[in-house]
Amino acid sequence: MDMINHWVNELDVLKAIIAKTALIETNKWGGCVYVLDNKNIVGVGGFKKFFTLWFFNGAYLKDEKKHLVNANEGVTKSLRQWRFTSKDEINEKEILAYIQEAIQNEGKIIKPKKVTEPTVIPDLLQKELDEDIQLKDAFLKFSPYKQKEFIEYIETAKREETKLSRIEKIKPMILDNIGLNDKYR
Repeated sequence: MDMINHWVNELDVLKAIIAKTALIETNKWGGCVYVLDNKNIVGVGGFKKFFTLWFFNGAYLKDEKKHLVNANEGVTKSLRQWRFTSKDEINEKEILAYIQEAIQNEGKIIKPKKVTEPTVIPDLLQKELDEDIQLKDAFLKFSPYKQKEFIEYIETAKREETKLSRIEKIKPMILDNIGLNDKYR
């Protein structure tokens, strides 16, 4: 029996419980996902050894019963799974309480802003920029992302001679406001 059909009855029980809420069933990424105001709240799915509810912002739930796990520690930020291995483990009252908390949280969650590292310009490039104000102004007009592409291109060279030749190669691009990888975008 394959994974998809292995937990059909159990998943139907979870779906029947979720149907008692204000969530709307959709299909995303090949799975059953429940949304409210176009925001993903909870999903259901079957795997080889368990079936699961996953809460898209489960990290923000109180989880007083300690049901939730991070499926991919260190990678997954907010998503949490509630895993089951039999229909007997399904507790409708607890599931509805978790879903209601997830719905209430959705409007309140303020996700932390991504912290971007300041761009560190290598000495060889900084020297060129200091000597040519037009080049410096053009370089600073690029987004930090594109600045980092230029810097990485220079810094991946092992020899100083190669770094200098790469700087010479990108100078006209910078002055013409052409990003290093713009031709691929």
